[in-house]
Amino acid sequence: MSDNKNQVTQTQHAFLIAWGHFAKTMGLIKALEQVKLKQKQYDHTPQTKVLEFLVAILAGLPHLKDISQAAHPLDQDQAVASAWGQAAWADYSGVSRTLQSLSQAEADQLIQVLESFSQPFVDAEVNLALLQNQALVFDGDLTGLAVSSTSTTYPEARFGHMDDAIRLGYQAALVSLVSPTYGRLWLAVEHHPGNTVACSQAEALVQAAEGRIGLRPRRRTELLHSRIAGLTEQLQTIEQHIKNRQTQLVKAQTRLTEAQQADQHGQQHLAQLEQAYHDCSRQERPYSQLAKARQQRQVVQRKQTQAEQHLARTQQQLTKIQAKLAEKRTERQGLQARLAQLEQDNATNPRPIRAIFRLDAGFGTYENLAILIEMGYELYTKPFSHQVVKHLKQKVTSPTSWTRVGANAEMIAWSQVRLKQLPYPVDIALERFYTGKTRKHSALLYYGPEPVTADLPGWFTFYNGRQTMEAGIKEGKLVFQLHHLKVRSAVAIYLQETMVLFAANFIRWATHNLITQPTTLPETVLSSTPFGSKQLVQVAAHTSAEVIQDSVGYLLKFTEQSLFAGKLLRLGYWAHQLSLPYFKNYSFEPFLMNPPPVAQNLG
Repeated sequence: MSDNKNQVTQTQHAFLIAWGHFAKTMGLIKALEQVKLKQKQYDHTPQTKVLEFLVAILAGLPHLKDISQAAHPLDQDQAVASAWGQAAWADYSGVSRTLQSLSQAEADQLIQVLESFSQPFVDAEVNLALLQNQALVFDGDLTGLAVSSTSTTYPEARFGHMDDAIRLGYQAALVSLVSPTYGRLWLAVEHHPGNTVACSQAEALVQAAEGRIGLRPRRRTELLHSRIAGLTEQLQTIEQHIKNRQTQLVKAQTRLTEAQQADQHGQQHLAQLEQAYHDCSRQERPYSQLAKARQQRQVVQRKQTQAEQHLARTQQQLTKIQAKLAEKRTERQGLQARLAQLEQDNATNPRPIRAIFRLDAGFGTYENLAILIEMGYELYTKPFSHQVVKHLKQKVTSPTSWTRVGANAEMIAWSQVRLKQLPYPVDIALERFYTGKTRKHSALLYYGPEPVTADLPGWFTFYNGRQTMEAGIKEGKLVFQLHHLKVRSAVAIYLQETMVLFAANFIRWATHNLITQPTTLPETVLSSTPFGSKQLVQVAAHTSAEVIQDSVGYLLKFTEQSLFAGKLLRLGYWAHQLSLPYFKNYSFEPFLMNPPPVAQNLG
């Protein structure tokens, strides 16, 4: 078709056009538009304004008002609206009102659409990771979203630890998957008040990951059976202690009764002597019968006091042991209930996978470690209690040989260590590192089949690979502006959190398809240009281009004012391979020293 028949429009948000065509072709826009939102419609549907909110997040706009008041207002870019299947965008105030009015049920439906759209991509990466590495690697964390400490308009905001300070706000519990193609894929986010602590969220993170991918490892029910058997033996010992204390209590009560009777008899005898001495006008002398009776009664009273104290101690000990018995019985009951659930999990899991979870010290309580071990996971984490570090430092002597594991880090390790309150042995390492002239220590814990103590640099490197998640949290806050909460209703805040994680995944999926698509365009295409998420959002989504509609489809031609001046990008060659069936037979070869590759070109 000749140029004079091509339709050309201008945009200041080039990659928002590309992402809009991807969303439209893959069915995301239609699915969101089909969600029923019980709100009045004037110039724009509420679904349009929800889409606009998502596009504003993809554009990295710090505040809702930037939709209408930025240097190049999004709501004035007709080309972006058309690319996202909308006649026009609404003013930011309309977007705000729609978000404020969303019900929890409506937000859940919108989130379900995002998850359904994401699922084929997640499934494909799960299959690829299992093929390449025979295991899935998950990272979990809790991050704070602070608001003004004097604000009273954020619902359910609480004071808690955020950014090494006590601040008002919320906590977001996050879990991600190490992806062979994209480096990192977000799986789930849960919204919590700001006073939520990490140690309360470990099991929930694991369950969220399993719920999203539909797979799980084989539960280690044999460990739980052994733990319950050991607890039963403890109960029997405690019950015997109770019987002994009950026998002692009976003896103490008998002793007290005898002392009380002796005191009563002594009191009567003393009273009789005092009356006799009074009647005869006899004077009490130091060695008289009356004086001896008085001394005998004092002795009996002291014995009575001792018997009372002994009875009280025995009763206190019995009460304490009975409380411990009740506690242990409750613990056993909980473990038996967990065992029943884990056995049910195994019975309904024909294709268990190998799965690894990496967590920081905030999640590393002994109970959390036991739960995740029993759930079948290999764990890379740090202990919750710093007392472990103190104990390990005491084991180090001057001849101890340290292994260098990083530029400023060294480690020593011990295999199969039994910690006092952890029912299962773990590999444990002490690391020391220097920050300037300051030397610090911390500990690493591992549970699983890998011989990590034989390769300390590999252990150190693999655990610190969870920095990809920390980078993802930073990306969400600074690139997609999650640290600016754009809304002030609990429902909309949760929707923003979910959309930010979705946006981080979405731009990777869309851009990967863009730069790998087949094309007949000249060498000026973008396929050789390296992209990071920050560049994609802050530059590519805010650069100028011509949107050309020709006989083939749509073409972006970047203007001379663009960073990509003179380059072209064809839109429309979208293709997505459906997820392959999960493989039934895995070869679980060790892969610790060969962790999944990270796609560097996508940030």
